[in-house]
Amino acid sequence: MSLFDIHNLYLSVILLNELKLTFLDFFQLTKMRLALSVVFSSIAGYVLAADSISFASILLLFFGGYSMVGASNTFNQLIERDKDSLMERTLNRPLPKKRINTSFAISIGVLLSVFGFMFLYFLNLKTAVFGLLSIFLYVLIYTPLKKITPLSVFIGAIPGAIPYMLGWVAYTGSFGIETGVLFLLQFFWQFPHFWALAWIFDDDYKKAGFKMLPTGRKDRASAFQIIFYSIWTILISLLPMTKYTGKLNISFFGGFVVLICGLIMLIFAFNLMKNKTVDSAKNLMYMSIFYLTSVQIVYILDKYLIN
Repeated sequence: MSLFDIHNLYLSVILLNELKLTFLDFFQLTKMRLALSVVFSSIAGYVLAADSISFASILLLFFGGYSMVGASNTFNQLIERDKDSLMERTLNRPLPKKRINTSFAISIGVLLSVFGFMFLYFLNLKTAVFGLLSIFLYVLIYTPLKKITPLSVFIGAIPGAIPYMLGWVAYTGSFGIETGVLFLLQFFWQFPHFWALAWIFDDDYKKAGFKMLPTGRKDRASAFQIIFYSIWTILISLLPMTKYTGKLNISFFGGFVVLICGLIMLIFAFNLMKNKTVDSAKNLMYMSIFYLTSVQIVYILDKYLIN
């Protein structure tokens, strides 16, 4: 091998490493795992509504949903880049570490917003508009309120609840009792999930001046609120059993499975109130993810296999 070949190989390795770093930074900036979980909710809502599934529509929903969530997360990290540098779990993000400059991050956020709107617009205008609304609420209202009041969680739960119902709207082009139930289910679910997360990272949040737990402390009152909203989540998840929720229905068996999953989550919530430990909060957080995913899957399987 000549010196010229070695030089070219060396440059190729450097280029590949830079590309790898760029992609990793992009995925970190857009919070890939969170974005994919949100996209899953949207697709679950679409499949629930659909009489016949269009894979082209699912692709539009996937890329449109990821773009919208990615834009929200990008703008959020731009606003909080100084705060992120104070917290252990966020200090290695691209903006605090200056691996990406603010101008480039703004460009990414704007482009993702535009592409997201375009992808969702091909489904229908209502889906695209509500996608933009979720960005507005998350970035311009929820993000600034985090430093002021724990009530920010209630505002943040609105854009967090939109994706599930958005999948239904993407197929039907309309709102109804079905979209209301899907919205409320994911809205109430976010409180036990997010407050469990806030319990885990309470010390980090306090370093940055964020007020996330309902009482501001890891105490019995905060744990009680988690239990309260867990119960509401379970009750709402069972509404489709009543057959008063339009086309969104589940069988008795499907409802039984959903109830069991909910009761298990509730046990974890009571365990947090009893122990008040970070480990208990972690268990609840993971269980809440399992619960929501299970409910979404059970709804779909029940529609196509039982109803």
